Amino acid sequence: MQLKLIAAAIAIAFAATAQAQTSTAPSGERTTKQSQAPKRDTSERKVKDQEEERIEQAAKADKERCNSMKGNAKDICMAEAKGKEKVAKAELDAKHAKDRVKAQQKVTEAKAEAKYEVDKQRCDDQKGEAKDACMKQARVERDKLKGKAEKTADAKRNTQRPAAAGGSAVPRNEPTKSD
Repeated sequence: MQLKLIAAAIAIAFAATAQAQTSTAPSGERTTKQSQAPKRDTSERKVKDQEEERIEQAAKADKERCNSMKGNAKDICMAEAKGKEKVAKAELDAKHAKDRVKAQQKVTEAKAEAKYEVDKQRCDDQKGEAKDACMKQARVERDKLKGKAEKTADAKRNTQRPAAAGGSAVPRNEPTKSD
């Protein structure tokens, strides 16, 4: 008898909890307080986590391939593997980012940094002035790519702002012909 009372009390507690989570909409439909958005966010998060895991596994495999190499060839291979991983992660973040312009800028910068790291390792094969010139060229290319990424991002932001605000494309700081 006492066991039946405990079971009934637990059943009532679960029923009360379930009732508290549902409400009746004005049209008479039953709805839950939880929206579908958290479920979607959770599934998107799972997909992102799976993609990130895939990227990490690919990077690990790339680095394992480098282990059979020797000397500077191994260093170049490792720099390529690490760069590939960083670019892939930046692209993944850009895919799920709210601010796509900023995310795309980060992708371009990650590509520039990855290329620079590989170029740096390639320069290690050289000696003296040739190595110095190689390193300088690598830095110049990296800075050029990063600068281009920043300018592109700024241009995209500037073209989106007036359109998003519903205003004209005329800059506010410059006087117009009617002034």
